[in-house]
Amino acid sequence: MNSKQTSKQTLRLKLEGLTKRFPGVLANDNVSFAIQSGEIHALLGENGAGKSTLVKMIYGVMQPDEGKIFWDGEQINISNPKQARALGIGMVFQHFSLFEAMSVLENIALGMDNKISKKQLEKQVHQVMQTYGLSLEPNRIVSTLGVGERQRIEIVRALLLNPKLLIMDEPTSVLTPQEVEQLFEVLRKLAKQGCSILYISHKLDEIKQLCDNATILRGGKVVGECDPKKETSKSMAEMMIGASLHAIKKNKSKQLGDVGLAVHEMSVKGQGDFGVSLKNISFEVRHGEIFGIAGVAGNGQNELQAVLGGEVVLDDENIIKINKIPVGSMRANERRKQGLCAVPEERHGHAAIGEFSLRDNAVLTARNRQNMVRAGMINANKAKAFTTAVIDEFNVKATGSGAIAGSLSGGNLQKFIMGREMLQVPDVLVVSQPTWGVDAGAAAAIHQALIDLAAGGCAILIISQDLDELLALCDTLAVINEGRLSEPKKTEQMSIEEIGLLMGGVHGANQAPAELQNEAAG
Repeated sequence: MNSKQTSKQTLRLKLEGLTKRFPGVLANDNVSFAIQSGEIHALLGENGAGKSTLVKMIYGVMQPDEGKIFWDGEQINISNPKQARALGIGMVFQHFSLFEAMSVLENIALGMDNKISKKQLEKQVHQVMQTYGLSLEPNRIVSTLGVGERQRIEIVRALLLNPKLLIMDEPTSVLTPQEVEQLFEVLRKLAKQGCSILYISHKLDEIKQLCDNATILRGGKVVGECDPKKETSKSMAEMMIGASLHAIKKNKSKQLGDVGLAVHEMSVKGQGDFGVSLKNISFEVRHGEIFGIAGVAGNGQNELQAVLGGEVVLDDENIIKINKIPVGSMRANERRKQGLCAVPEERHGHAAIGEFSLRDNAVLTARNRQNMVRAGMINANKAKAFTTAVIDEFNVKATGSGAIAGSLSGGNLQKFIMGREMLQVPDVLVVSQPTWGVDAGAAAAIHQALIDLAAGGCAILIISQDLDELLALCDTLAVINEGRLSEPKKTEQMSIEEIGLLMGGVHGANQAPAELQNEAAG
């Protein structure tokens, strides 16, 4: 049921001339739009367009310098998030506000403004999960969870408030197609009940499928509004970036080289009580090849990334080889000297240190391959030049190489991290969630850069929950489930149905595609 079909709509939220300035930056410039009750309203814009700043003002995290906010027809000042929640405004942030050493239930409790017993809270959490089909283990420690599972905590926490307006910032960036459809059912149900939803996403096919209206920001200003169902994904992307969007160019007749990355019968015990054990994983990635690994979050992707990147080392050096050189017992820095570059899933605190400058973050991984160190001293000019090249080539919106990483929007930091690794021209690149949280134009640029890097001879492994991304980029595809890897196949030989079954637990290493198709049909 379309949310426009709610029997009685009223004006829920209205913004008039909202403006927010930071030193040297006009983040929001006279922004005005309105949302009706029961409406699913998209907020679109490229990275750095001002979307996150705007919703933080609606949620009370920041205060506008100018402008007015009206709630249910009355002008209000939302001084803090507690006041926003009291009004009925809930928010699911793109970057999770979770304490990793605490359990799922403890994190949810921290988001509750009213006192409630543990038993009663656990009961309410189970009710929300059952009502909306959200799966979580309340007693698991957050540090053991994947990104998709952490996102579910934020969603459950917001739904416990029975919101009248739910703000969602990139909610599907790490979900499978099945999980996305589940979430959409949740949102449609909420809208039918009269809840308004302000939805931020760079996945424009989702906007077309879900949203009633869209407001488009560019450079902090409203540059247009549209009905997403009457637009194409391309037309909306071009409104966002203010230019034509170019399709990625892929060489379908390319010749692959020797094996760049080889993994042979790798089994690794999971860390802690909830870590996923890797079980007898074997695959090869050739120079010039893009090899994709799909899967539902929390099925061993982080563990696989950690082992391949050298954060976890093995006793047997021969289990992992780079260019035929055994590296299984080498640590991350030693593997980088052999030609490996890597991008982990979590950009904040793992791929980059938020308190460091972009230049210092570049030094962390590129110092050897870019010859930044001599006689134990860092060459500041080389570090700055390399950082500036990353900023320029990947269109990172930052004040320069000295900008603090934590000051960048999530999408711009992702562009910087991807550029930092790719401009080192590695022999082997292992990357998890390459376009998490970036806009359509930036995603296309990153995809093209990956294709060009492979064309230059790099062996690339992409771990992603974005099936569209994997199908568009990869020559070969496998699926990870509960720490097991399915038999790798040429991407054109795999159907969405087969991939979905493999993601759901039909491991398929010894199962013919016909059998999988029969199971999907039956």
